[in-house]
Amino acid sequence: MPEFLPLAPPPVPVDAQRPTLSEEEEKKRQQVLEHFDADSYEISGLEKGALLNEEKCWLSNECILRYLRASKWVLATAITRIEETLKWRRSYGFYDFLTPEHVEPESLTGKQVLFGYDTQRRPALLMIPSRQNTTEPKGQLQFAVFMMERAIDLMGPGVETMDLLINFAERAKNPALGVAREMLHIIQSHYPERLGLAIVINIPFLVNAFFKLILPFVDPITRNKIKFNPNVIQEGLLTADNLMTQWWGGDHDFEWDHEKYWPALMKMCYDRRKEQMERWKQLGGRVGISEWDMKQSTSAAVDEETVDETPATDEVAPASTEIAVAA
Repeated sequence: MPEFLPLAPPPVPVDAQRPTLSEEEEKKRQQVLEHFDADSYEISGLEKGALLNEEKCWLSNECILRYLRASKWVLATAITRIEETLKWRRSYGFYDFLTPEHVEPESLTGKQVLFGYDTQRRPALLMIPSRQNTTEPKGQLQFAVFMMERAIDLMGPGVETMDLLINFAERAKNPALGVAREMLHIIQSHYPERLGLAIVINIPFLVNAFFKLILPFVDPITRNKIKFNPNVIQEGLLTADNLMTQWWGGDHDFEWDHEKYWPALMKMCYDRRKEQMERWKQLGGRVGISEWDMKQSTSAAVDEETVDETPATDEVAPASTEIAVAA
């Protein structure tokens, strides 16, 4: 029978372990934490620069480490990059207008679908360019950012990266080069250490030429994560029970139905964010709290619920609880 709903995140393995740091790495982590956790800290250049609760929650222990790794453990660089992302998230509307209602017109055709997880428990964001339904680059970029944030919502404890599964079947057109470059800039600048894999299939000649144009702008580390036309099951990247039948050869006969899928995904993500924020407050409500600790109860409590209950419109993601834990 056809399926219409997203899949809940997989359970955390009993042997999952938190990464350890060297003495020098721990010292730098503490220095970044002290910088942003100071009572006097404000984001420079903003009239109201005091950190919001959502920003403190976003600035988790793992977030700090992601920026340190991306900055090759250069302290000043990591601090500068975090501050630039804090400013970008404010200006991009994370805490006011980047809501489900704002981006929903972009979602109607199912051009981006969160469905399944790879063998490392990373959520898979499927992109289907042939289903493009709008022409305004700004709205397209906002929707792509919004969906990456929802992928982050679905990351369980110990998962920090996502997979992008890009399918150019059904006469897909080239993405606009300017839009692609801007999206690449956003990912590399404001989502460091967030890409697990980028898997691209059904590449026609013109799209292949497009990739030759865009790849020089991709940093070498990201470039090494891109795979073209792999057999994802045979190569052990994803399993059939986490894949759609169409195009990917999986077990799920998934059909796009916006009226069923979209409310279910929004409810799942909203419930997980709400639970995580409550847990963050219980743990002290400060900068630097571990995502492992924030998400432990989330994965246990929320995912046991069904995902086909449609929330009221003003319950999906009110600005005060839009905590999209990214970076």
